[in-house]
Amino acid sequence: MKNNYYAVLMAGGVGSRFWPVSTSSYPKQFHDMLGTGVTLIQKTFKRLNTFVPTENILILTNERYNDLVLEQLPEVQQDQVVLEPAMRNTAPCILYAALKIQKMNPNAVMIVAPSDHWIEDEEAFAKDVTTCFEQCENEEVLCTLGIKPSFPNTGFGYIEYEKDRAPKRSGLKKVRQFREKPDYETAKKFLAQGNFLWNAGIFIWGVNTIVNTFKKYQPSQYALFESGVSSYNTSKESTFIEENYPKAENVSIDYAILERSKSIYVLPATFDWNDLGTWGSLYDKLDKDESNHAVVNAKVISEDASGNMIRSPKNKIVVIDGLKDYIIVDNEDVLLIYPKSKEQDIKKVLNKVKEAFGDSYT
Repeated sequence: MKNNYYAVLMAGGVGSRFWPVSTSSYPKQFHDMLGTGVTLIQKTFKRLNTFVPTENILILTNERYNDLVLEQLPEVQQDQVVLEPAMRNTAPCILYAALKIQKMNPNAVMIVAPSDHWIEDEEAFAKDVTTCFEQCENEEVLCTLGIKPSFPNTGFGYIEYEKDRAPKRSGLKKVRQFREKPDYETAKKFLAQGNFLWNAGIFIWGVNTIVNTFKKYQPSQYALFESGVSSYNTSKESTFIEENYPKAENVSIDYAILERSKSIYVLPATFDWNDLGTWGSLYDKLDKDESNHAVVNAKVISEDASGNMIRSPKNKIVVIDGLKDYIIVDNEDVLLIYPKSKEQDIKKVLNKVKEAFGDSYT
């Protein structure tokens, strides 16, 4: 574990496709989605903490989740929780965090990782990230981890790497381009070509490299956040951020930096990975019972039913008859019974609930 290693844990999302468990006041990263006894953010923090010192892990989140972070991660100090006063996508918050880290340690290398993914082989994950850290310590490059596709998924972006160019000794491959979520036929072509990986949204770089890249490709964004550097990591920081963060352009790190830089490399991951983005992805991750149900917390009696994703409060009895391939989620205020095939429409359902009953259920 090196003192130059830092991590930025992204924990500001709402996870609306996991409604009704995930809500705007209590999103999925703070839930034990798999029934393992730990929440997703706790699992992610522990995974990073095996190779990044505790005090070098920053949690990027919305102001409203500050207390949740401190409650679930008692080893974290308040100054490690980086609060966004407004929703401005991933580029502004990453630049903000990078400038804070650069001021702490200009020799730092950092990983940016989502707080809500599930990775089983944590030793392989640590090895892959360390490989990228070492590359970033020796060269001004931006690195990302790509997931080897197991099927033509249309829900992920893809990373195309240069097939004909010899990889670096570390196994890193030069990125040709980032590709948006494809339709099914395009996804099949990606897999047939053999030089496409799923974009997991996990990035590694030196702080000086990423700050200089922002300066080159996003000069106005850089100027905005750089103007407050003298206040960072001091009592004046919150005042500056409250006043200036809302002025930042709402733009993703992919569009702002990754699609423009010519110095990006991808390492094909050696670990298994699940983004836990939908109830269907959670179903895929969980063990199944004799009726092919994936069950979290519930005690199930099933007749002529199969392939359902079932989640309830702890030890609640759930009786189902005649349902196949449904999402069945029960919590204190909402019961959702919805086809798995339409899981991408749960966001639309959420909007209907807001219109009919207000925000208290969402």
